[in-house]
Amino acid sequence: MSLAKTIMLQGTASHAGKTLLVAGLARIMAQDGYSVAPFKSQNMSLNSWADADGGEMGRAQVVQAEAAGIEPRVDMNPILLKPTSDTGSQVVVHGQPIGTMTAQTYQDFKLGLLDAVSESLERLRREFQVVIIEGAGSPAEINFRGRDIANMTVAEIADAPVLLIGDIERGGVFASLVGTMELLEAEERERVAGLIINKFRGDRSILEPGLDFLEARCRRPVLGVAPFIRGLRIEEEDSVALTDPRRALWPSDVRQDFKDNDEQVKVRAVRLPRISNFTDFDALEGCPGFDFRLVEHAAGLADADLIVIPGTKSTISDLRFLWSSGMAAEIIRKAKAGAAVIGICGGYQMLGTKILDPQGIDSSAGSIKALGLLDVETVFAPEKDTRQEMGEVVAETPLLPEGARIRGYEIHMGQSRLGPEASQFLQTGHGADGAVGGNGLVLGSYIHGFFDSDDVLAGLLSYFGCPAELPLIDRGLIKEHDYDRLARELRVSLDIEKIYDIVGLR
Repeated sequence: MSLAKTIMLQGTASHAGKTLLVAGLARIMAQDGYSVAPFKSQNMSLNSWADADGGEMGRAQVVQAEAAGIEPRVDMNPILLKPTSDTGSQVVVHGQPIGTMTAQTYQDFKLGLLDAVSESLERLRREFQVVIIEGAGSPAEINFRGRDIANMTVAEIADAPVLLIGDIERGGVFASLVGTMELLEAEERERVAGLIINKFRGDRSILEPGLDFLEARCRRPVLGVAPFIRGLRIEEEDSVALTDPRRALWPSDVRQDFKDNDEQVKVRAVRLPRISNFTDFDALEGCPGFDFRLVEHAAGLADADLIVIPGTKSTISDLRFLWSSGMAAEIIRKAKAGAAVIGICGGYQMLGTKILDPQGIDSSAGSIKALGLLDVETVFAPEKDTRQEMGEVVAETPLLPEGARIRGYEIHMGQSRLGPEASQFLQTGHGADGAVGGNGLVLGSYIHGFFDSDDVLAGLLSYFGCPAELPLIDRGLIKEHDYDRLARELRVSLDIEKIYDIVGLR
């Protein structure tokens, strides 16, 4: 059985747009009849997902798999790093955590993970016709060259030609492309088959002198100038996107009728320092009945009808942030005044009375007082729960009707025990989940993707008295539309036939 063809996209820096270009090329190849899979050997992100077997992987490869029309699985991202501090990360290999390491410890350890990378890549290559590989950061990081497991070493393992991407939006794109090529070793430069400029706005003709220079200096063809595509409603990988003022997930015309009146529900989500799975907000941000904002200060919660405390990779550290910033006191005050509060995963744990960490799993604190809005106590343990989940509301809460169905996934460490003042919130296929308190207006659940369920959005809109005719948006359909839109833009702006030649498909 022949192995799949491969091609690798590397960038001159992080956030150059590699993830989106891989998704777009995967969509194009799938449209053209090829079975195609994405692959990224090592991903650093707090935005993760649980596959059908309960393995944890980066959300970026989930997006790319969706674009390719296939089911995501951990082989597409065999190594996931989840930062727990500025100098340490939890290391997840083939979907399972193997420990938390400092940056230096991981640098000494990671070459031993090349076998895991090779195994996952080979499994994909035996099943699909094409594997599109995404690099990480830049291949020209001199300090990492001897311990690379994400860029040129992977290209060599896969025998993949490389397309080098430069981000013109940041400025200095010609210097970054030329500089990267200069810093590569001779055999690494040989793998680079073409250059792409990404995120361009305006008239391409003004770039022509620069493109001619690039081709002459780098001795590689410029395969296209990809535009900055406005309003793509495709999930982001990195939380840096949350601070992007251009972030717009849904069409403005859908929301316009509700922008200038008081019918919108004011939803305020806490921007935790180690926020994880921020895509949980996408449905709230997209539904025209909600005025959604991320806030970092107590004053930002003052007008909230609904407060959301999201997931976090460092529950105790981020709970300390809530107390020290004054946000904890404001959340408690708002809840007592009748505002609704929903906590997801780590946010659910924070709503309880106490968090215990006797083994130092999350921190060295031992224990910490939580917000006390739910009669729930959480104890951390080494085991990690990762699985897809379906739940049904069994509690009495005015926010959601009994029997409302919620589908999502769990990724958490720690078990929560309900006291006598808390009621079970959901019944799932794996037992009880979550808790309800505060006259039914304080909810907690371990299920990520909680707000993606139409039953949840409809229930919240009904409770807050929004118009019954308010449309709910089919987010799956819109994402499919935008994968197609991305593919159309790239077919026009990139030399797809030349890329097929480089891959060896023509």
